[in-house]
Amino acid sequence: MKVPGASRGFARLSACIGIGLAVVFSVRAESDGEDVYLAPETFIAEAFQDGEPGQASVLWLTPALKPGVKQILGHDYNALRIRYWRREARTAWILEEIGKVKPITTGIVVEGQRISRLQVLVYRESHGWEVKHPFFTDQFKDVGLRERDQLSEPIDGITGATLSVSALRRLVRLALYLDRQVQESSD
Repeated sequence: MKVPGASRGFARLSACIGIGLAVVFSVRAESDGEDVYLAPETFIAEAFQDGEPGQASVLWLTPALKPGVKQILGHDYNALRIRYWRREARTAWILEEIGKVKPITTGIVVEGQRISRLQVLVYRESHGWEVKHPFFTDQFKDVGLRERDQLSEPIDGITGATLSVSALRRLVRLALYLDRQVQESSD
């Protein structure tokens, strides 16, 4: 039995559903590319007790620093200079390293040449996001460097997040290495 006007109503309904699905999938696709857990500027403000990090400084990756950076990362850092914030013995860094195929943006605070805070700020990979949780990042608290720029404490991995775990280990080593360069240059 055919209802008059039913095909036109069905066409309108189908068009509305199609537009709705297109909007939903386009929003989902945009959010899949990047999960922001904390804005970098918020992290920097929180890194200093009064919320005033002051002016950012720049550490140029000079020919003298590049071999140490390359030894830690296993490749050159993808920048000529790195911004950091410093007050007395505390430095804050926003660093990026590839997990599997996309960069993980991480905030790291170093105080007295030990890790004070590590937080994943932006995660872009499809797997390994577990590294954002405090059960993992808290392992790095009070970790420093020992000989040959290795971490002073063992860090437990996460099954299924091996590449992201390795990326964060390298970034922590890099932050400690860069902090040492900054502290030594001001002595």
